[in-house]
Amino acid sequence: MNEETSRTVLPAAVFAYYRDGVGDQVTRDEAAAAWRDWRFVPRLFRDVSRVSTEIELFGARLAAPVLAGPTALHTLARPEGEAATARGVEAAGSLLVLSFRSGRPLEEIPLTRPWWYQAYVLRDRSVTEREVRRAVAAGARAIVLTADAPYVHRRTVPEAGALAPAIRPPALEQDPALGADTITWLAGVSGRPVLVKGVLRPEDAVACVDAGAAGVIVSNHGGRQLDRVVATAHALGPVAEAVGGRVPVLVDGGIRDGADVLTALALGARAVLIGRPLLWALSTGGADGVRDRLDLYREDLARAMAQAGLAALEDIDASVVRHVTHCPQTAINRHLFG
Repeated sequence: MNEETSRTVLPAAVFAYYRDGVGDQVTRDEAAAAWRDWRFVPRLFRDVSRVSTEIELFGARLAAPVLAGPTALHTLARPEGEAATARGVEAAGSLLVLSFRSGRPLEEIPLTRPWWYQAYVLRDRSVTEREVRRAVAAGARAIVLTADAPYVHRRTVPEAGALAPAIRPPALEQDPALGADTITWLAGVSGRPVLVKGVLRPEDAVACVDAGAAGVIVSNHGGRQLDRVVATAHALGPVAEAVGGRVPVLVDGGIRDGADVLTALALGARAVLIGRPLLWALSTGGADGVRDRLDLYREDLARAMAQAGLAALEDIDASVVRHVTHCPQTAINRHLFG
């Protein structure tokens, strides 16, 4: 269920559409490595005979702080598309953030667990309003406003038909003149909490919260819109510090295992979102693949927590990790222990 296995089962154009960022792929390639710029400092003599990864998030009880992030056109990976993804997410006790540009109509997706809806605000705002109201009527618990793509990088995906970014009409492109008042507008349209996705700067996070955001998501869009953007692993801590616990902070980008999840939680995230790894799992294993991949994140997080002396998510704080960017071992020791 990994990227290389997906390469063997997906058409080359689809694989590239899912995998690639833009430019020289700097941001895409740095994403996973950036989480490894921290080292754990485990605690001793803690009772970790039972480890709980459960979390409550906007009224939803989840098996782990690991969500299925919004990614477009799951039908390119599997004919059932988002319907299979939703079943896998439900089986894992997780939460799906359904993309505005899903490959399946909302009515064909079995959304029986709590779920969120990701929205773009388009030049034709009536389209956004219509789709958000439709999602709320179908049961969406929150709206995720993706704010970091004023213009969409053009990609040609023949199998995507009218949804392909290269052939959308101008009215269905993102509105490049968004302001923070959009948060208030979306909250009014939906009657739901609005989280803002694409936050990388502390002052932007504060502005979002001041404008009424119920949460912020640290994200660089997977390097798919602008290359050489800072890694989310490096942006997360300053954003979380600036927000100061006023609202939950979430993060995505390059999170590949439970150690990455633990690092994100120690840096101030309430939960993480997973993108490409679930597309690879969907393409190779369908709903069962998605379930298994989310289960693996949960199990891996529990193991990492136990080894670090952490029995519950509430035990995780900034003291669990130290920043040691590519230091030789002697410098690591000096950094950790003085």
